[in-house]
Amino acid sequence: MARAGDFVTAGISPSRLRRAVLNGSLQRLSRGVYAPAQQQPGDHWSLREVAVRAPNAVVCLLSALAFHGVTTQQPHEVWIAIEGTAWAPRVGNLRLRVLRFSGQSFRLGIETHVVEGVPIRVYSLARTVADCFRMRNKIGLEVAMEALREALRSRKVTRDQILEMARGLGVARVIIPYMEMEAGA
Repeated sequence: MARAGDFVTAGISPSRLRRAVLNGSLQRLSRGVYAPAQQQPGDHWSLREVAVRAPNAVVCLLSALAFHGVTTQQPHEVWIAIEGTAWAPRVGNLRLRVLRFSGQSFRLGIETHVVEGVPIRVYSLARTVADCFRMRNKIGLEVAMEALREALRSRKVTRDQILEMARGLGVARVIIPYMEMEAGA
């Protein structure tokens, strides 16, 4: 999966790109995004398309929970974070939920994972759990509690890692009682 500009950078002219689409060796996924014709949608297809169209966006909240495999819910839209007043992307037919963070609250906890050759920026699991409590009015307290429970149960993160991110985001006072409740359960 690549953008038209990536082909131009690699020395492939727009007319050659157009011919590749016409002869069936490339498929056009959305405006400016192309993939090999034989490539079938797989895991994280929508996240890869978002990463190609909006390389500065970061997958967050429900989509990040699904990416890390700690939720039973499959979001019907891709949740992304963009910095401050940055341009909000439109990605073909995908539904996006765009959140705007600024400064340290945007940069804290970004990881880059390469999925089938496409670098995807995703918030770490500890950051995502802290964000769930920070955005509990948007996604629901039940989702935040499930994220905390599953993240700790799967041992993908530690309590200290979650608490460190919560402090960085200013929600430590909110999350500590829930962490204590989980420890007592």
